[in-house]
Amino acid sequence: MKIKQLIEKIEGEATLDFTMKHGRVADVHIGFGLYRGIEQILEGRAPSDALVITPRVCGICNHAHLMGAVEALESAYQNAGIDIAITPKAAKIRHFTLACELIQNHMKWFYMVMMPQLEKLTGEVSGENHMLKASYISTTITKALALFAGQWPHSSYAVVGGVTCDPTYVEVMQAQSLIDESIRFFEQMVVGMPFSRYQTLQKRGQMHEIGGDLGRMLHLIGMHGMAHLGSSHDRFIVFGEGELFCSGKSLATTVSNVDLKYVEESPQEGTMAKAVTYKGRLYETGPLARAMVQKRPLVKSLHKHYKDGLVTRFFARVDEALFLLESCKEILNTLVLDEPSATRLHLPKLETAEGVGAVEAARGSLIHKTVIKEGKIAQYEIIVPTQWNLSMGNEKERGVAVEAMVGLSSADEASFIFRSFDICSVCTTQ
Repeated sequence: MKIKQLIEKIEGEATLDFTMKHGRVADVHIGFGLYRGIEQILEGRAPSDALVITPRVCGICNHAHLMGAVEALESAYQNAGIDIAITPKAAKIRHFTLACELIQNHMKWFYMVMMPQLEKLTGEVSGENHMLKASYISTTITKALALFAGQWPHSSYAVVGGVTCDPTYVEVMQAQSLIDESIRFFEQMVVGMPFSRYQTLQKRGQMHEIGGDLGRMLHLIGMHGMAHLGSSHDRFIVFGEGELFCSGKSLATTVSNVDLKYVEESPQEGTMAKAVTYKGRLYETGPLARAMVQKRPLVKSLHKHYKDGLVTRFFARVDEALFLLESCKEILNTLVLDEPSATRLHLPKLETAEGVGAVEAARGSLIHKTVIKEGKIAQYEIIVPTQWNLSMGNEKERGVAVEAMVGLSSADEASFIFRSFDICSVCTTQ
């Protein structure tokens, strides 16, 4: 039997074509039908145009695209023999704004996608206004981002050699107040416990202390026997390196280094999305991957019992939001305002160069590659997280999300697992 589902509320649209056998999902084809052509739009333009155009790829993770583009350009200058160094102040501001973007995405996914879908699937409807909570926390954290980036979405405040903002002590204090307000929201609504207490949790056996909306969601997942659902290849990869995260790949209990030269894209039939592999193998990317590479204790403890199942993947994304809030506090406390915001006010024209940038977007590793010839962009390539997680796979193995859905008891159950990867259609078909 064939079942076709249109998946909405994912920043764009996707289709799932299920093949059912004996009441179970036997196979899934993931289709992304929209083509946007951002990479082709960039060809023939000045290299700096990427800082304005690539943030328009997506309305949710646009800031991550800006970071990927500016890192690719800085890499191109370095490869052309032109030294580009940014101050600790500029680096911290970039990391702070990126963290804010990740937090707002995670909370929109939690309240606007996963909570309503889980309540519908289990029949346990709370009647609470999830949209209002999502709006409150995402607006609060985005205000902190905009204090430095000037606006959100589609900011272009990061430039080669630094950032265009020069924050005052008052603006830093305003950002600190907004971060504290966000932490209070998490304490009261998300985890139902003091932030300081949550930070001490190390083991799966302590998770019964978690209350709030996260505690309720974890309870529903466990009560309805869904905790182990959605397991995939149990392989993880991270390419973004910086103050927030570290790069690497995680297999079983081993974390090892990664090299961007082994990343390969390939077209797929029946979809505009390309697949992406590392040394020919498929890896999951995103908050769970980052937690596994960083060896964050609570997620590792969950993974030891549930592997890469639904409950581990789900929890890792919310846990990362709290981890990032703490990182934001640390960044603001150590920001040295009298350092320069930008180090290169006048840049020589790039005639011929290649560069690559890798950052961690909300959904996982985002890679920008640029080839510059005769002073113009000759080729631009964007490899997005959804390509890692939602490819159909290859002749050796199924894609990460496909593997997670095969064997489930219904298309509705499978589509919920599909959403646990936090899908973005518009990035994938850029």
